[in-house]
Amino acid sequence: MTRPELRPLTSVRGLFAWVVVLYHIRLACLGWMPIGVVQVLAKGYLAVDFFFLLSGFVIWLNYGERLRTRGATADFLVRRIARVWPLHVVMLAFGAAIALLLLATGRQADHFPFALLPLHLAMMQDWGWSNALLWNDPAWSISGEWGAYLLTPLVVLLVPRRRLSTPLLMIAAATPLLLLFALLSARHGGLGYSISEFGLLRCLAEFSCGTMLSELWRRWRRDTLVEASCWVAGVAMLVAWWAGVPETLALPFAFAAVLLALALGAERPRHLLAGRAIHWLGEISYATYLSHFLLFFAFKLAFVRDAFDAPPGAIAAYLLLVLIASAGLYHGVERPAQRLILAAWKRRQNAVRAEGLLEANG
Repeated sequence: MTRPELRPLTSVRGLFAWVVVLYHIRLACLGWMPIGVVQVLAKGYLAVDFFFLLSGFVIWLNYGERLRTRGATADFLVRRIARVWPLHVVMLAFGAAIALLLLATGRQADHFPFALLPLHLAMMQDWGWSNALLWNDPAWSISGEWGAYLLTPLVVLLVPRRRLSTPLLMIAAATPLLLLFALLSARHGGLGYSISEFGLLRCLAEFSCGTMLSELWRRWRRDTLVEASCWVAGVAMLVAWWAGVPETLALPFAFAAVLLALALGAERPRHLLAGRAIHWLGEISYATYLSHFLLFFAFKLAFVRDAFDAPPGAIAAYLLLVLIASAGLYHGVERPAQRLILAAWKRRQNAVRAEGLLEANG
């Protein structure tokens, strides 16, 4: 089976990235934004849970079978590093510049402890080493994703080649979410509870569910009845959440159902989420997600007097800045760095093959 792009999934990633942006700026709008809107935006951290599900889905769709071949693990990890690490490093460098500026002007730079910078560079900062989000706060999810990437080849080896029954796949998809619910319920916490302690487990649970959703998609591809059923299930779980069901139970299942519904309908001609403009927002969404927090940190230092009452015009200017920066970072950093790393990796692979042929012909 070919591996389609499923454009609507890229587009919806862009929409959720902007949900996270609005979540992080909501408190700066308290002076003029209706409190009800602020309260809605306060749930924006939940967008990350959709990202984890989507990541597991896409990774398994693209690499699930490939990782069973010899030498595929190294290739997979290099490709993931090329995808996420360069922009992460650039934003850490931007954070370091902010920290040095603060120190040079006699201000505190507690959010940027240089002693922990190596952990951030290694994308291991939120594996339980600290008790707070530091440096570039949204990058905690990149730390979790890196943990999931490292475990993916092992999971592929553990999953049997034989075709599992659909009920077993559904159980396999639901089990990690139920375990996450049990873990957080025992701590009386929501999905955002103690990210430095539980963020990695949150990512692994939802990423694992996403991988199984990918397998279910293969079986139900273009099945409109299943697609409609997933939409109903997703809406029902959202209503249940609104009615009082804990977010730790309702939201991951709601997002899982919505993700599967979107994937099942993604190949429909002229899909609402397949347009060029909205798809482009999805393509630059990693840059949006990773850059917006530190950009806002710097923007407030330069242009905002009251951290809880930034003028609407200033907020509009900041949002435009994020959009422009996202495009610039995607086209000027993210993609070129990815191409350079992959080209170097390909040259190394070719050199190893050539050396092997020389030895064989000895």
